[in-house]
Amino acid sequence: MAIIIPLVVLVACFIYAKKLSKGKTDKRKYIVWGTTITLIIAPLVSWIISSLYGIGEESGFAVIALMAVIFPPLFLIGIVVLLIGLFKKESKNESI
Repeated sequence: MAIIIPLVVLVACFIYAKKLSKGKTDKRKYIVWGTTITLIIAPLVSWIISSLYGIGEESGFAVIALMAVIFPPLFLIGIVVLLIGLFKKESKNESI
């Protein structure tokens, strides 16, 4: 039961981020997905994966150790995507 709630939140956030970025510019899409990855996806995915592993190993230390390994790379991916969105130039389509 403790895994189902974060999975539902994760799926809801995926759907919401997809709706927010639908039909927007690439810059806006990068910003939305970078923020979503950094604030929602990275913590939830690392918590879900490490909790499942910890339950299998029956070790609380395994949960914390694996979370410490999984979270930083996901967080950095989100920061990079967000920074790409912040510093991306808007391309103007000047076809006359």
